[in-house]
Amino acid sequence: MSRLIQAWFSDIILSMSLKETAKEIRKNVLKMTFKSQTSHIGSSLSCIEILTVLYFKILKVDLKNPFSEKRDRFVLSKGHAVASLYSTLAQKGFFPLKELDCYCKDGKKMPGHSTKRSMPGVEVTTGALGHGLPIATGMALALKKDKRNQRVFVLMSDGECDEGSNWEAALFAGHHKLDNLTSIIDYNKLQAFGRTNKVLNLEPLAKKWESFGWQVKEVDGHNLEDLEKNLSKIPFKKGKPSLLIAHTVKGKGVSFMENKLEWHYKNLDQKLLEKALKELS
Repeated sequence: MSRLIQAWFSDIILSMSLKETAKEIRKNVLKMTFKSQTSHIGSSLSCIEILTVLYFKILKVDLKNPFSEKRDRFVLSKGHAVASLYSTLAQKGFFPLKELDCYCKDGKKMPGHSTKRSMPGVEVTTGALGHGLPIATGMALALKKDKRNQRVFVLMSDGECDEGSNWEAALFAGHHKLDNLTSIIDYNKLQAFGRTNKVLNLEPLAKKWESFGWQVKEVDGHNLEDLEKNLSKIPFKKGKPSLLIAHTVKGKGVSFMENKLEWHYKNLDQKLLEKALKELS
């Protein structure tokens, strides 16, 4: 019984630690976007828990050698949400937190869309949607051909599932049985011009991917424990690429941003920043 209690307390402490980490990442996203007066805040906040679990529990990475051949690869396909990735990488220790002040500043090395090797840990250039999954699929195939055991993860937006290039890549990955490839869809149900079911309905989303040869699971994209449980068990089925549909809320963590389309575009003033940080504290 004592071992069970000890394990229970250990799980609680770990869960609390991840929650605090996610909270700090979220705060830094707000500060970064305020200082640079940039947008895409809602898109960044919806995927914080996904990135926290990936970088602090799942991905095999080397902070001293970020582009080691032995690393797992992570591709941020929703490149406009790169503030969330920079903040996560800094929190993990890829580079000092103070460098986040350079975000989206002229002449600095931290652009407003994901740009290959602009910072330690940033794998590819994305921003034009529909590129991340094809790139990740190519990476996964190359690793298979070289008989290497590294894995490839790609984080997509729901809106970019409108892009035909993703479905070509999904068909290709299923055909080649790329079980070293995992895609995660940040399904916050809002895209640039409205709700996804109004702009171009994606449903039945899981069944579409299954028909392309993927093994699919769905999860609450803000539940750290459930995210870790699922991502720890990839591939979901040997011989198939894995897809995790993560149901999320755009602008998660800040009440006046949650589920609001305008926070795809708006930026923060001093008063709103203070209000948002107060909520997170």
